[in-house]
Amino acid sequence: MWGKSTAAVFLGMPLAVLVTGVAALLSRDQVTTTLPWLLVFFLVWIVAMTCAFLFKTGARAWLWMGGLTLAGYTALHFLKASGLLRVGA
Repeated sequence: MWGKSTAAVFLGMPLAVLVTGVAALLSRDQVTTTLPWLLVFFLVWIVAMTCAFLFKTGARAWLWMGGLTLAGYTALHFLKASGLLRVGA
């Protein structure tokens, strides 16, 4: 139980930031859609933390959630570095 709880606490927020950030970056009009995505962030965070308890063991929760976080931020970095995703001014 401690493994799942720590995975939820430490990996839930980075996953929620990743999901809402990518969704906000993919929107066509970032000026008008960023605030609604920031408001949805709390719900996404709760869902990410809840998903940690769906795994059979704490180690699986850490591996899956950690792997998704690492892969997501790596993909985000490469998409922004290649110029495919841009932050609107």
